[in-house]
Amino acid sequence: MAKKMDKKSPNVPNLRFPGFEGEWKRYKICDVLDFFPTNSLSWEQLEYTNGDNLFNLHYGLIHKELPIQTDLKVCNLPSIKKRFTPKSYTVCEDGDIAFADASEDTNDIGKVVEFLNCAGKKIVCGLHTIHGRDKKKMTVTGFKGYAFSSIAFRNQIKRLAQGTKIFSLSTKNFNESFISIPSKEEQAKIADLLYLIDQRITTQSKIIEDLKLLKSTLRHNIFTDLDNSNVEIKLIKDVLNYEQPTNYIISNTNYQNDPILIPVLTANKAFILGYTSDKDGIYNKGNCIIFDDFTMDLKYVDFPFKVKSSAIKILTPRPKVSLKYIFEYLSFLNLVSSNHKRHYISEVESMPISVPKLYMQNIFANLFSAVDKKIESESNYHNLLLLQKQYLLNHIFI
Repeated sequence: MAKKMDKKSPNVPNLRFPGFEGEWKRYKICDVLDFFPTNSLSWEQLEYTNGDNLFNLHYGLIHKELPIQTDLKVCNLPSIKKRFTPKSYTVCEDGDIAFADASEDTNDIGKVVEFLNCAGKKIVCGLHTIHGRDKKKMTVTGFKGYAFSSIAFRNQIKRLAQGTKIFSLSTKNFNESFISIPSKEEQAKIADLLYLIDQRITTQSKIIEDLKLLKSTLRHNIFTDLDNSNVEIKLIKDVLNYEQPTNYIISNTNYQNDPILIPVLTANKAFILGYTSDKDGIYNKGNCIIFDDFTMDLKYVDFPFKVKSSAIKILTPRPKVSLKYIFEYLSFLNLVSSNHKRHYISEVESMPISVPKLYMQNIFANLFSAVDKKIESESNYHNLLLLQKQYLLNHIFI
């Protein structure tokens, strides 16, 4: 693709396939799409077990699961339980699109999918969706989903969305928003390119999922089949030291977004909450495990950091112990908290753990580390693909 900067023609994108010239034509969305009524069925009125009835698109699927180009040959939708079948409905066709008309986040309001390969399946649009169809056949199948996912369109929708905690969108908003459309030949080129990138992203996600499954399987096989003749049963307190985080707790929670600075950590899913320029009270004693005393979540950390709260325990290895081995063993145990209390001293310290000779611990630890590095490498590539796609969405469409 070639960059094209044309100050005299504001409706010409700055990134195009060679051989395409001229301005894109600009239209109101309501002049491009017809809109159809949708149902308001909840998840309780849908099922995945019966494929004989109408398939139904719930807005939650747009937000969390479905790709922009939703290929019905590979994407499964729930069906409507027969007793809840609506009396009237409009069946979706190839090239139809559906917007999510409600979201807690302006970044997701108006998120869109476009249907491919309906192949005779009866699919209807459901709760909190807006069902649209190209009324004048101005677009090729596949183009609209990406056009309506571009920053040019997304910025319009963010301005028009209404609400405070929950943002909403209606078909009336499409009287005030616009889309630019090139020739069908150029549309097809754009749709094909972005679809190929989406397919590669899907493949890359599957690679990462398989690697994570491999690691989980290795954990299970190693820690359930340890040779009892070559291991000692020790308590957690015999293999780990713990340190209170008092000296490392962040005082200013106005986090920054600069990875060059010191990360502020929590042991739960968020892990890195943000970054700080604070140079005092930084944990910089080497590798450790951070353990949330309330949730029992844990993370292996090999870089300097500060922490959010006093609930974090900092765990380090005693002599002749591989910290990575212990971390993987604790992760295998899948510690779960059933109540809001501190657990480490009262419960975790006294847990038994199988500890082989140090050289065996290191063999297992190195194996897990190798898989971790592969997961990290594949995840980095996945992120690059996402950035490439976003760059194209931001620079092809106007």
